[in-house]
Amino acid sequence: MRIFLQKLAGLLLTLWLCSCHSPENNRASRSAVLHSQSFAQLTDSISRFPHEARLYLDRATLLTQQNFHEIATADYQHAWKLRPDEATALAYTSNLFLTGQEEAAIKLLHQCTQSFPANPEFARRLSEAYVQKGEIQKALTQYTLLLQNDSANFDAWYQKGLLQAQRKDTAGAISSFERAYQLQPLQLYGISLADLYAETGNPLALQLCDSLIGVDSLQRTTDALFIKGVYFSNTHQYEQALHQYESCIRRDWKFVEAYIEKGIILFNQQNIDEALNTFAVAAKIAVTYAPAYYWMGRCYEKIGKTDDAQESYERAITLNRDYPEAEEALRKLK
Repeated sequence: MRIFLQKLAGLLLTLWLCSCHSPENNRASRSAVLHSQSFAQLTDSISRFPHEARLYLDRATLLTQQNFHEIATADYQHAWKLRPDEATALAYTSNLFLTGQEEAAIKLLHQCTQSFPANPEFARRLSEAYVQKGEIQKALTQYTLLLQNDSANFDAWYQKGLLQAQRKDTAGAISSFERAYQLQPLQLYGISLADLYAETGNPLALQLCDSLIGVDSLQRTTDALFIKGVYFSNTHQYEQALHQYESCIRRDWKFVEAYIEKGIILFNQQNIDEALNTFAVAAKIAVTYAPAYYWMGRCYEKIGKTDDAQESYERAITLNRDYPEAEEALRKLK
């Protein structure tokens, strides 16, 4: 009889996967899942001990592991009501995001930042939620509040810097990245900081990149070399920039951005044939990389091969529908 019931529960579960989503079917399908072989023991325990939060949380966790996220929501909610602690809140919040209940998740996170101010995870997740919604200022506010409570949180400084960079607050981003790198000199933080130094023509970019290269005993780093190239390009030291880009390519022949930057310098120096060859190599390495075709188009146009230029611009636009430079070049060519 037990085997028969288990098979029946399995059949009901299969039918649920193919059923429509009327309230009656949803109730039936939920019951089928909770009484299936995987969950029957926990469901029986909950029936006997309905005020035991741990049981609801255990069943919700198991439901989540098997991708029954919507069904798990009620268990997370019940567990939270019975035992509103930090672990339950974090699990419940994750479930709300997984089931598309973004506003409910944000509301719960706000509540938890007040209830558990010593736990930075809630402020961090709240910031991430705002980033997903495109509300960057609200996300920045959460990181600021988080750092007021924990100024040594290096990851929060780094994440804040990323958001500031996204908002074109370069000075603010540099300040945040500097703080993150001072607290925890990770290569990722150093590269992000050096990149902004290079973009602003700050010679500290070279010092920081050399430091990162110095600890690379296997000589595999390419990012630091590339950033040095960007610095030299931005400060009009083109021969030094070419040297850095070529060093990148020697270390990693698939580093397509290095080819593009090298090619742009050659193009601006009117060395069109070599520039075209450089962009063509980039296009072979990354056949879907739109900038390679755009710059090939620029080269073709420069040497009077308008048909090839048009084809290259069109290919760039096909690969990247939001490419105003290529669209403008194609419009002028026609």
